Amino acid sequence: MLVIVPRESSTYSWVAYLLGGIIALLLLRYVTTGYTINDTHLRAWRLLGGSRMPLDEVRRIEFSALRDLAPSAAMAGSGGWGWHGRMWSPIVGNFDSIFTDPGQGILVTGGERPLYISPRDPSAFARELSRRVRSYTGPLEVDAGRQPA
Repeated sequence: MLVIVPRESSTYSWVAYLLGGIIALLLLRYVTTGYTINDTHLRAWRLLGGSRMPLDEVRRIEFSALRDLAPSAAMAGSGGWGWHGRMWSPIVGNFDSIFTDPGQGILVTGGERPLYISPRDPSAFARELSRRVRSYTGPLEVDAGRQPA
């Protein structure tokens, strides 16, 4: 990152450092995004925030693109940059989004609000998530991870 600061002292010289710090923080949040599935929860996490969903509450697992959900963020500090990535969609209502790729992701519906994630290999992640969820609840309403017989 290159920050150019004028030679003369100015009242606003701190602005360049502030903007550089904000960009660095957002970049760190982006690169620390990850997803884990344990025996009881799906967890999406990143620096300074995350979201958990109990596996026994998952009802739907479907491939999706953020563009198809037509999301909007309600206020500053929310949306893709916010703590939980809270967004609103006319299709699913309020949902959390913790992603790195808005074009290829998985929308997991369950718990308090759906969760949009984008693992490196969406197909393999959906299969594993589906397998673990079905061990709790049986068949799902929509199951993109279920292998055909």
